[in-house]
Amino acid sequence: RQNFTKAGEQESVRCDTQAQLMERGCKKEEIISPANNVTIIKEDPLSVSFDNQEPVQMSPQKINLKLRPGLPTTFRISFRRVEGYPVDLYYLMDLSNSMKDDLENVKELGRDLFAALKKITEHAQIGFGAFVDKTVLPYTNTNKEKLQRPCDESDQYCQAAFGYRHVLSMTAKENEFKKKVADQFISGNLDSPEGSLDAMMQAAVCGNKIGWRNSSTRLIVLTTDAGFHMAGDGKLAGILEPNDQQCHMENNLYTKSNEMDYPSVGQLATELEKNNIQPIFAVTKNVEDVYKELSKMIPKSEVGVLSSDSKNVVQLIETAYNSLSSKVTVTHDNLPDNVRVVYTPICKYAGPAGDKNGVCDNVHVISFDVTVTADSCMEDTSFTIRPLGIKDTLTVTLSTKCECQCKDPNDKMHQLCTNRGSIVCGICSCMESFIGQNCECSIGNKDEQSLRASCQRNNGTECEGRGDCVCGRCQCHSTNQGGRYRGDFCECDDEHCENYQNKLCGGNGKCDCGTCKCNAGYEGSACQCKASREGCLTKGNTVCNGRGRCICNRCDCKEGYQRPQCLICLGCPDPCQTKLDCIECLGFGSGPFGKICDTNCRNITYDMVDNFAISGKECHQKDSEGCWITFKLNQLVGEDNYEAEILKQRGSIAGVAVIGIVLLMLIKMLIYMKDLKEFRKFENEKKKSKWADNPLFQNATTTVANPTFTGE
Repeated sequence: RQNFTKAGEQESVRCDTQAQLMERGCKKEEIISPANNVTIIKEDPLSVSFDNQEPVQMSPQKINLKLRPGLPTTFRISFRRVEGYPVDLYYLMDLSNSMKDDLENVKELGRDLFAALKKITEHAQIGFGAFVDKTVLPYTNTNKEKLQRPCDESDQYCQAAFGYRHVLSMTAKENEFKKKVADQFISGNLDSPEGSLDAMMQAAVCGNKIGWRNSSTRLIVLTTDAGFHMAGDGKLAGILEPNDQQCHMENNLYTKSNEMDYPSVGQLATELEKNNIQPIFAVTKNVEDVYKELSKMIPKSEVGVLSSDSKNVVQLIETAYNSLSSKVTVTHDNLPDNVRVVYTPICKYAGPAGDKNGVCDNVHVISFDVTVTADSCMEDTSFTIRPLGIKDTLTVTLSTKCECQCKDPNDKMHQLCTNRGSIVCGICSCMESFIGQNCECSIGNKDEQSLRASCQRNNGTECEGRGDCVCGRCQCHSTNQGGRYRGDFCECDDEHCENYQNKLCGGNGKCDCGTCKCNAGYEGSACQCKASREGCLTKGNTVCNGRGRCICNRCDCKEGYQRPQCLICLGCPDPCQTKLDCIECLGFGSGPFGKICDTNCRNITYDMVDNFAISGKECHQKDSEGCWITFKLNQLVGEDNYEAEILKQRGSIAGVAVIGIVLLMLIKMLIYMKDLKEFRKFENEKKKSKWADNPLFQNATTTVANPTFTGE
């Protein structure tokens, strides 16, 4: 709408709630309020069962969003797990010596394992891999003979030490699985943790060698009775190169086992998720807690407890698969930083509130409400939404509405703009050399930048952000409370002063350019106090000893002086030193101020005395002639105002030293005479005593008498 803003009023008032704009006189049809648009590009129906074609398990598949920043939009996605969907199961076994009994049972697993998978789908495949650990110290004995036979000497069936070996690619043939597993023998290493993460990483990233199908539920079953090494442990063997999350398989062996560190849990979780692989940890009771903690960091994983000889592994896999397949977790990839996504599962058994992913348990056909919010403007971008462990994805293409779709007049020179500009969403867009709300200001040959600089205070914001620069002068806007900003740079207003008890200037003054001007009888930064000096008066009836101001009945002392009455200055220089030159010239007519004493020392009154009569700080200082001056200073009212008493007699350094030495000698002599007198008295008592001839008494007195008496 044209002419909506008044002269000097901010154009930002055009942006407000619909109710506020209509109250200001804007008609509903004149208000532009962009809404979100959701366009479904591809929505193939969900498949019911698998028929050797690519099934559809999530719908829709493509959506376009046109969003207004900050305004969320919600759409719904649906998921159905296809019956008979193919399953690829890769059995990854720990072949360290402690798993010897388990291997024998696994060799007989083939039939039962295939039978269990046939209950799920007719399109099942099984692969097999084995691992121990890196073949370097301190993980494995590197003695040549021990590398070839790391097991006990009595064990004739033992294969050479290795890190990870791929044994059998995915196959639907039960006999082939049984034959390959039967050819496996136990191996060994030194420490308890194994190279489990190394093996899982290679099984995840070497898809072509493992034989993962494009359309299948992918499972890795890890069986072990020990913990695992992870990133950083390789340093013990001098292996410093981080794991690169790439496939390094030659002749079915992991070739970089001794050159590259173990992967981190985060690296492994990323690759498992990227390749839609769901791990099942079939572990013994002693390491159950360890793998449960690991499972918390790897989405879509399960932990089951093996019996001591792995006889229950088929039942364990069946239970874990049912748990995984009955849970759907929806997440996203490549989400832009300024976009937020929230999933709301439409199911009875939803995951924990606040979870960044949407989770539903114990269901087969489910829906999720997906709420997307763009926090700022952006060009076309996209991200994907998918259920973990499933290939299906939804591609979301997103852009924002950040331009108002105004129906502007076609005339390039509009009357509202003084025929010097066109209308863009009700605002004048001026032609070159003209500025102002209505293009009324001609800048002629002047540099527009220099003209605008005259509206900036100290090279700051133009008109302090509170006005428009028109022809080099600020036209100030209105304030939110209906007043106006003022000043050459719109720097002042009378609404932003300090409040007291929720009243501007405490209700006891007026706000003037951000500062409270108090009414008579009130003071303080918010006029919050009645004017009173009672609490600031000293015994001499002065206010704060002349070293501060009385504000709100309390002394506001000058820097360094302390409350309550600014008497003591903790940070001030020592007056004994700062006033020495004045004391010397006033008392003895010498020193640097000898000839200008009256001019430089007029703030000190003094008396020459034989003995001190005033209280105050006693000072002993050496003057310019090397003599000692003794004087007292008492600070009077004011910051630099003193009275002084100066002893008439000055003393030299040599004289003081001689007197000190004589006094010290006299003290020592007196102590010696006293001790000598005591010793003689002791000797006389000894002679008179009837015990004088006793050897014990003689020994005691000798001990006392022998040392030289020092008076200590």
